[in-house]
Amino acid sequence: MQTLTITHAKKNLGKWLKAAARGQDIAIVSGADIIALRKVPIEASDYAQREYGVTEEQLDRFVDASEALLERHRAAGDLEKYRFTPEQLREKVAHHTARRPGKSRRPA
Repeated sequence: MQTLTITHAKKNLGKWLKAAARGQDIAIVSGADIIALRKVPIEASDYAQREYGVTEEQLDRFVDASEALLERHRAAGDLEKYRFTPEQLREKVAHHTARRPGKSRRPA
């Protein structure tokens, strides 16, 4: 197990996160406590409840309202379909960003 001070962990946080993601045991000393840094699985089934305190009923109402709103926009003809290949989309994005005002393309 690699044990770190808070200061050392902060200076190299990306390195330690990658190490923990690879399964290495990383610990950070905080006062008298040792805090483990480890990868944890995310379960989508209760994500909204855990992260936002939303009940299943509230989430169901939100999904229903969102679907109804989307259907109203479809029926009104407010939505457009765009069909691009990934290459076409990259070209459009590159063309758009090249024309943005205030961005100099000259080498420094």
